[in-house]
Formats: sequence, C-alpha cells, structure tokens
Amino acid sequence: MRRDLRRLADETFDVAVLGGGVYGLAAAWACALRGLSAAVVERGDFGAATSAFQIEGAAFEDGRRASIWDAFSKMPGRVFERHDGDIACDHYHVWKGDLDLMKRLGVDAYRFSVAWPRILPQGRGAVNDRGLAFYDRLVDGLLERGIEPHATLYHWDLPLALMADGGWTARSTAEAFADYADIVIRTLGDRLSSVATFNEPWCSVWLSHLY
Repeated sequence: MRRDLRRLADETFDVAVLGGGVYGLAAAWACALRGLSAAVVERGDFGAATSAFQIEGAAFEDGRRASIWDAFSKMPGRVFERHDGDIACDHYHVWKGDLDLMKRLGVDAYRFSVAWPRILPQGRGAVNDRGLAFYDRLVDGLLERGIEPHATLYHWDLPLALMADGGWTARSTAEAFADYADIVIRTLGDRLSSVATFNEPWCSVWLSHLY
C-alpha cells in the first residue's frame, strides 16, 4: 500500500506542475465515473454530499489547526463579509443529529471529506488522535444507520503550515499527502464503501495557481 501511495504522490505532483496533464486525468476520471454512475442508477441509490470545511466548524478545537481556507476567508475583500468556517453548520458537535436527518430522508450513501488539518495539524508529523477519532465515530454512525460512507481525502483544505514550503508546487506536499492518506485509510479503510483522493483536482492544480 505504501508503494502505491508514493506512486500516487509522484503522479499528483507531476500533474500539478505540468498543468495540461489535468485534462488527461479528468478524461480518465470521467470514464470511470460513467461506469460508477451507471451502477448507481441501476441500484437506485440516493446520496448526499458535504465537505469538511463547509459544515464541520470547530475550526480550532480538539487539536485542529488552520487550513489555507481558514486563512483565505479572513483576508479583507476575499469573501463576502469575511464569512468563515469557524462554526459553519457545527457538524463537528451535532453530527449524530445530522446523520439521523439523513436516515429520515432515506439517504443510502453519504460522501464526506476528511479535514487534513484535523488529522495532521501541521500537515505532517504527529497525528491528532482526537481528530481521527471524530471520523472513526462518524463512519460507525453512518453504518449503524444503514448509510454507506464514501470519503474524499482532500477538498481544498490544505494545512496552512504546508504553504510555507510552497503548497502544491512543492513535491514535499505530495509526499505529505501520501502519508496522510495512509493514516486515514489504515484507520477507516475497512469500513468505507469508496475513497476519492481529490475533489475537483482541476480547481486545485490549475485555477488555484493560474489565477
């Protein structure tokens, strides 16, 4: 598994630097998604999706540190009225009620993202066990309610500490991501229905650096 993750790190870095390679990656993913979509339609699954920064809140609780979005949203003129994710939907505290609502709605599958700075506050190094435990409880809670858990490892919330090294323009960030992915999968992988590495990679590796 570690070799596969290292290969993923190298490929991710190459795509980020070359830029144009994103289109080839997107095309490959589109083919895979068409097959997945066909399976979902045949089964008739009804799903819901969120991302960590958009709903969790608790931005600086239980060991979580800042992400690039925490910093960006607090810059004057960047976000309407400087709205941020400090509280958001407070999912970190009310997640049980949120899952109950999904069950009442008849949701079969739930896609969520894992907040990298909640697992590795500095982007690498010491693991924040309290952050990892949150997702452990979340996945178990989904399964207890008969909802399939589908995780995304990165939804644009890069740990702010990694920006000091250049963020995604530095190969060390791809290597740090491989280590982070390994930690998450070792803890949650046996219970996840699927795992996605990056949400909309074109936005991260193209728009974020081109503009």
